[in-house]
Amino acid sequence: MPVDPYILLLLGTVGLAALFPASGTAADVASGASTAAIAFLFFLYGARLSTREAMDGLKHWRLHGTVLVCTFVAFPLLGLAARGLEPVFLTHDLYTGLLFLTLVPSTIQSSIAFTSIARGNVPAAICAGSFSSLAGIVITPLLAALLLGSSGGGFSTDSVVRIVLQLLVPFLAGQLLRPWIGGFITRHKKVLGHVDRGSILLVVYTAFSEGMVQGIWSQVSGARLAGLLVVEALLLGVMLLLTWYGAKALRFDREDRIAIQFAGSKKSLASGLPMAGVLFGAHASLAVLPLMLFHQMQLMVCAVIARRRARDPEVSGRTGPGRPSGGGGTADTGGRAEGAGRAAGPARSAGPRVSPAATAGH
Repeated sequence: MPVDPYILLLLGTVGLAALFPASGTAADVASGASTAAIAFLFFLYGARLSTREAMDGLKHWRLHGTVLVCTFVAFPLLGLAARGLEPVFLTHDLYTGLLFLTLVPSTIQSSIAFTSIARGNVPAAICAGSFSSLAGIVITPLLAALLLGSSGGGFSTDSVVRIVLQLLVPFLAGQLLRPWIGGFITRHKKVLGHVDRGSILLVVYTAFSEGMVQGIWSQVSGARLAGLLVVEALLLGVMLLLTWYGAKALRFDREDRIAIQFAGSKKSLASGLPMAGVLFGAHASLAVLPLMLFHQMQLMVCAVIARRRARDPEVSGRTGPGRPSGGGGTADTGGRAEGAGRAAGPARSAGPRVSPAATAGH
């Protein structure tokens, strides 16, 4: 599968930071601009999420609880298990970044996109991703304090406050203003999508500029990066299997299993980058490197899985109102639950045709 064009932009931004790192006053300006951009990004998240949709999603509490356990329990446990790979495969700093990756909340946009393509429970994916992001604002720094300790760059209560002010407060402001600006945001979502990706690029440039000025990148070799990629591939593979077969063991139906797999196996670059900046300071560039690599890997792998799920025989053989008879790339628009054991939840809504490129950074 070809590399996501947005990932090429991310790599280009890293190269720009390597050649022309911001320092002195320019670094202060870039840092302030990236903080404001991320705050605006989460403001848009809040304005986009329908409050009614979020309340309806609460009815499917078993699904959301499963996603939260995968994100904030299973992932960190695997991260702790990887400690045995240090220092043979990973340096201490790369392992710290890997462990931080396992503490980051799930994605929003890409969870929705891939669930839609695979014909899963799209409303559940919307709510699961949103709930995970909101919970992560508090849970991620607390887990970082517990598991990273002094490696987290001086974690303190002030770190939690800064993360809440930068992420949660703008999100809540967007929710409050949604009745007045929700229509405008919906009409201009394509243009505002550039704000999403531009915000991430600015944060990446700021973090990697600081790393270059501090001389952190001289600590990483090609062999270490190759080892990191292998470890992350194993991590992603384990979580994809765990979310799919674990959800099956818990008797979720196919549509819910799809939402659980895509929301429970991925990590958010948009949430992770600003948190890393607060928690790691000058070492943020090395700390977010595992997250950036994992982000590209998860997009590529999940895109393949989503398209294959859309061609499952149990889906392509269906006919009737709201159920396409075959093909991939569209959401299942049927609103009927499968099986008598399904928990009450929102009706399925048709998802957009979305490519992985549209979900980069989330």
